[in-house]
Amino acid sequence: MPETPLTDDHAELHDTFVARRYFATFDRIVSHLGRVAAELETEGRLTRTEARIVSGHIGALARTFRALSLKYLMTGRVDGLLPGRPTFDQHDSGFPIAQEIMVMANDALQADRHLAGMASDVELKDRMIRQIVGDLTIPTQLQFALSQRLYYETLKAGGLFWPRNDPIAQWLGEGGGRKKWLLTWAVYDTRENLPVVYLMDVEDSGKTPLATSSSRWPAAQAHLMAQSVAGLKLLTIAQGFDTDFADLHPKRLRRLTLGPMHSAGFTLQSGPIGAILTEAKAPEGQDWALVWTAEDLVSGREEEVKDGWFSSATRQIWALDPVRGAETGATRIDQMAILPEVVFQVLSERDPPGFRNVRKFVVGAGGRLISQR
Repeated sequence: MPETPLTDDHAELHDTFVARRYFATFDRIVSHLGRVAAELETEGRLTRTEARIVSGHIGALARTFRALSLKYLMTGRVDGLLPGRPTFDQHDSGFPIAQEIMVMANDALQADRHLAGMASDVELKDRMIRQIVGDLTIPTQLQFALSQRLYYETLKAGGLFWPRNDPIAQWLGEGGGRKKWLLTWAVYDTRENLPVVYLMDVEDSGKTPLATSSSRWPAAQAHLMAQSVAGLKLLTIAQGFDTDFADLHPKRLRRLTLGPMHSAGFTLQSGPIGAILTEAKAPEGQDWALVWTAEDLVSGREEEVKDGWFSSATRQIWALDPVRGAETGATRIDQMAILPEVVFQVLSERDPPGFRNVRKFVVGAGGRLISQR
């Protein structure tokens, strides 16, 4: 991996067991996110189609962290430039920095070439046994070689969360003379170092269905990916799409930001969450909390507006939050926290004002998820 420019927010994991514990923590956290999506579906906050798509992105994220854990399995155990050290955002997100995902995407393009030059896993394991039995030494280099083979095999298998996960169009039906689509896409935001999922309900008044239009669909995909930046308000994204595509009518736009992750063992917290994690003194694997932010923008109605001297166009009038709408550019913003029971107990006792309106999903004994409002 090329040298990563570090900032004060970035940290490297040098020790083998610390790196493994970091990825194991994420493995536990991500395993709960799909159940949060299922709970939101049960409550009617997500449709079955939306929950399936969100769960698909969560599964891809789990495979991405699995691949990274294999890449860095021997961190601190072998000398040289490889495998390098995993770098994560220790202050703002707790997630691996975006460059880690970018390098992995490049590695995926060359996975076949790397695998062709490697011994098989069976051969590597056989060599390990012979070295342990014959030389009475730990086969560190062979372990590293096997970890890299497993890494590239995981990349080749696909289904990972990439820096750009381009839009797909899900057919929802037809009504009022318009075809209805759910457009979904996702990015690993380079500014926030966080995975972000977008969902847009669109009505299509064009003659050719959007997903099969050789001109409109590529243009719509490129437009949406160019606007998928954390700093942009949903209102800005939706208005731009509404203006640029005369026969595509966005009706609802949602952005799900899966993070940040706070951990007493890895991240630097500001605000009450830091004191809560410190006071909880949770055992390994339970010293974390993840925040999931759901922003929602809904069209209130349509209006015909002048679009030149002799023409008009249909434009959406967005229903902004009456109190903070101008500031947030959204109809509604909800925050949810997923956290182990031991951390939740301290949070309940302290009851900081900033968390009173945050929905809590508590991971209890046996991994069961308990919803707390």
